[in-house]
Amino acid sequence: MNIIIPSTIAIALYIFAAGYQIPALLHSRPVKKPLLQLLAFGGALAQTFSIYFTLHTPQGINLSFFNVGSLISWSIILVVLVSSLKKPVESLFAGLIPVAALCVLLATISTTPEAILKNTQAPTIIHILLSITAYSLLTIATVQALLLSYQEHRIKSKHPKGLGRIFPPLQTMDLLLFEFIWAGMLLLTLSLATGLIYIQDFFAQHLVHKTVLSIFAWLVYAVLLWGRHQWGWRGYTAARWTLTGFLLLMLSYFGSKFVLDLLLQ
Repeated sequence: MNIIIPSTIAIALYIFAAGYQIPALLHSRPVKKPLLQLLAFGGALAQTFSIYFTLHTPQGINLSFFNVGSLISWSIILVVLVSSLKKPVESLFAGLIPVAALCVLLATISTTPEAILKNTQAPTIIHILLSITAYSLLTIATVQALLLSYQEHRIKSKHPKGLGRIFPPLQTMDLLLFEFIWAGMLLLTLSLATGLIYIQDFFAQHLVHKTVLSIFAWLVYAVLLWGRHQWGWRGYTAARWTLTGFLLLMLSYFGSKFVLDLLLQ
């Protein structure tokens, strides 16, 4: 199967989903959740094949910058899709689906140098999977924090009209945010631990920036969870800490990978 076919299908379904949901959110109209889930599922299924063809090469697994971006966006869509079966998190799709469509496109048309992973031993694979899943969950938490801030701003500015039809109650949104942060923190902790234990060059020159920034991100999230436990942080305060941790985490991986894979090649 040609990579163009699944990539085109994934992009088209994601665009349909975004085109259906985003105008509804902007005009405070409810969406049909099953239809949105179906479009997201179809896009993720097509993206699965697209990712397979971009990652697998005769030399090994190609973890180039845009390929990893597509893989992470795919895992994020799947996490939200599964969560939406029992929780009111479908509003997150509005910010995540367009990004997934862009990631599929860039991975498909990219001509960047390959970054082949030849060491596919079990500990390395576990570390990579933990890192990707942790990043995915904390990305979802960041989008959730932004939506929560928007919702709180609308309420405080006395413009709550229509919010009840597109967002769950503020307390529910707050609880969902910290559920994602706790889950992401657990996996980020395991990712750092497996890296320290199993990757011999974890603090080597080409990885030190990624490692240090990841540790700083972990500390930011730890402070946020402590503040939540001790002082009940929520709203704008929680959103600021969540965004700070996410920016550090994004720089730790995509920043270093952008420099290594694109600028220094």
